[in-house]
Amino acid sequence: MLRMPLTILLQRLLAGIPIVLLLSLVVFVVLRAIPSDPLAMMLPPSATRAEADALRAALGLDQPLYTQFYIWLEKALGGDLGRSYLFQQPVVGLILRALPVTLELVVVGLLLALIISFPLALFAFSQYGKRLGFVPDTIVVVMQSIPAFLWGLLFIALFGVFFPVLPFSGQVSPSLHLPVITGFMLVDTLLLHDTAAFRDALTHMVLPACALALGFCPLVVRVLRSSLIEASKEPFVLVARLRGVPRRRILLRYIQKNALLPTITMIGVQFGFLFGSALLIEIIFSFPGIGSLMVGAVKSNDLPLIQGVAIVFGVLMVLINAVVDALYVVLNPLLREH
Repeated sequence: MLRMPLTILLQRLLAGIPIVLLLSLVVFVVLRAIPSDPLAMMLPPSATRAEADALRAALGLDQPLYTQFYIWLEKALGGDLGRSYLFQQPVVGLILRALPVTLELVVVGLLLALIISFPLALFAFSQYGKRLGFVPDTIVVVMQSIPAFLWGLLFIALFGVFFPVLPFSGQVSPSLHLPVITGFMLVDTLLLHDTAAFRDALTHMVLPACALALGFCPLVVRVLRSSLIEASKEPFVLVARLRGVPRRRILLRYIQKNALLPTITMIGVQFGFLFGSALLIEIIFSFPGIGSLMVGAVKSNDLPLIQGVAIVFGVLMVLINAVVDALYVVLNPLLREH
């Protein structure tokens, strides 16, 4: 039974290789087409032209563009994404330290979004065609008009300034110094059996995760509600009702299961936007994730770091889309029959 989903997953991953290679080429060319010199951030103002030329040669920036890309690609295939001009550290190490922070925020935000969206979508579906049908629609429209970063600013003002009940800066309190095990703060505190540190990390996660979740909720609610309405009009639902199957069982076992398919697909497609929102949320809440890393790299015109982050982001998108396609096969029996 698992053979087909695994086959689909492998096929999608293999098909994603040319996409990542093309993305690498595009990012490489575009970054070097920008009229700015990365050496300006690395050399002192008193540097001579000879020193600039020597550094340019040491970094390989004096080579033709196709030669630079070939050298970079050869190293990248071996796991070397270069050395950051700004931090003077390997790009891979910087990304591996920052990526778990972003992934943890995205996963928690996504889980919160689903927890909020499913009951709201079911409520909106239950009120479809009724007198109070405008209430959930109004709630969704209001939520949709507020982007994730604005939710973050509102939460900081409300729960951090006017009613200071939750922290709004950093992953943990500055007084905590925890060893890094996995890079996922909530997981690490559990592995260390440090209950106080876990509570501290969790309270720091509440506001940014809620801001990210509320920015993503309206889209999930709209798609799931529409899918529920469409599934409720299918012939098998009418047959189940005629056979006397309870409405609650029809909703949970038949309608909701079929409505989940387009919703899961939408979440996979929109995951990139969720990831992008997380980068802004990280900056607002001072999370040391990919967002903060990317801002510093862009300000300093750190080409290796910018390109490394872009490639990792592309690989994540390919991996997520592959998992979504495989999950779609698991949930849809019709696809397993062919």
